[in-house]
Amino acid sequence: MWKKIRNILIIILIVSVLAGISYYLYTTYNKIDITPEYEIKRIESTVPLQTVDNVEQKSQTVADMLEKVSQSVVGISKIKTRSNSIFSSSNSINELGLGTGIIVSNNGYILSNCHVTGEKSSTCYVTLENGATYEGSVVWCDSDLDLSITKINANNLNYATIGDSSNIKSGETVYAIGNPIGYEFRRTITLGIISATNRTVKIEENNSVSYMTDLIQTDASINPGNSGGPLINPYGEVIGVNTVKITTAEGIGFAVPINVVKPVIEKFVTTNKFDEPYLGIYAYDKEVIPYISSTSNFTSGIYVVHISEKSPAISSGIQKGDIITSVDNTSVNNMIELREYIYTKSPGDTISININRGHITRTFDIVLK
Repeated sequence: MWKKIRNILIIILIVSVLAGISYYLYTTYNKIDITPEYEIKRIESTVPLQTVDNVEQKSQTVADMLEKVSQSVVGISKIKTRSNSIFSSSNSINELGLGTGIIVSNNGYILSNCHVTGEKSSTCYVTLENGATYEGSVVWCDSDLDLSITKINANNLNYATIGDSSNIKSGETVYAIGNPIGYEFRRTITLGIISATNRTVKIEENNSVSYMTDLIQTDASINPGNSGGPLINPYGEVIGVNTVKITTAEGIGFAVPINVVKPVIEKFVTTNKFDEPYLGIYAYDKEVIPYISSTSNFTSGIYVVHISEKSPAISSGIQKGDIITSVDNTSVNNMIELREYIYTKSPGDTISININRGHITRTFDIVLK
């Protein structure tokens, strides 16, 4: 009997000890904070996935932009007379010349090429996106730049946004819009890149040689009829005017940078006139000089190759062979920069030109005509 009671007491003691150990372990480890000191977050890429949806959205955005710009692109036609005989002008042929233009104001100013519209005071015909045709009068033309502005009697027109050609870089995407071959392919859009900037093209026509300088080179397809059309950046801004292509190679076309003509456009739009200031200088930059002189060597500025008689430049004392380095303390490294600055002025304004002549540096104050 006693033995049985002892066994029961031992069992009770063992159970009590185990219960006490269990309670100790529970209360001790339950106080330990097993939460990590750092927070685990889901790692998500900040670069959007290239899904079919956002590719289509981007494509649609570009398409909408180009459609909007296309509304400001016009067709330009002009009857050109070509003599069929070297002995008589009576035996001549009339030909229809076709090209492209860009509406740059809502009241009917059209930017294009001189060789498309003709010289100042010429008449051409402008066909809008809706098919309406207007007689246009050429109010400004610079044959050296091959740029012109034509006025039509129309209002509330869709016009292009003018961009900035000073900061463009090789490799950037561009679009060319124009009327290649004829109106049946009007407002054709081609895609390309800026292949290079500050290009020089040698032009040989009518038994004479000239150079178009500081051009934008692009591989966007430019064909006959595209002349005068816009070169567009991805933001829908005009950065150049398509003007010429290399016919013996594919994918080499050129556009005149838009910045050179921006002061002219601004004056026409704001005052309906442009009194062109006259300096009487033609100069080439260092990219062109190797074509015409093997002895001239300079790293900046522009080399004066021609001064018109009775011009403000020749009256001031500037000479052929001088290197113009700045105008009104604004550095000049190509002829387009000089033209752009001069176009901001008016006849009667005085400008200060710095030149290098050998080892001599001189400054000339010139009153523009």
